[in-house]
Amino acid sequence: MKKNAFTLMMSVMFITAGVVASFAFSEKPVPGGYILDHEKDIAVNQPGPHDGGGTTTAYSFFSKAKDCKLVFRKRVLHPGSSIGYHLQKADEIYYIVSGTGEMKMNGETFPVHAGDGILTLPGSSHSLTPTGKDDLVVIINYEKK
Repeated sequence: MKKNAFTLMMSVMFITAGVVASFAFSEKPVPGGYILDHEKDIAVNQPGPHDGGGTTTAYSFFSKAKDCKLVFRKRVLHPGSSIGYHLQKADEIYYIVSGTGEMKMNGETFPVHAGDGILTLPGSSHSLTPTGKDDLVVIINYEKK
């Protein structure tokens, strides 16, 4: 399953790149246009989503792309923070960039490490918490509703 989730995650990332490449810095898509976001310009400190608590740093890439149907976000979970346990309503991909953590999925927990891709499916419930002294950095990708 890990290999399939990683393959799906990579496919979504390539599709995301293709969709984003069709947008320009205007409100209307421009053929051959693009949006370039620099994480230093979009970083926002936020509490852990889904009542996870603690402090996280969110990078919502391409949030100004009005017609883009995908969310591509980097989130840094600092020690003591988490993404709270919540019900998943649509496919969502988590890719662990760095650090270690613990994912709770449908009541069972398992460790996650850099290089892991996790596809959460509709109807499942999950949370994500960093373990150890380092930040847990994750890329999250899902379809906007």
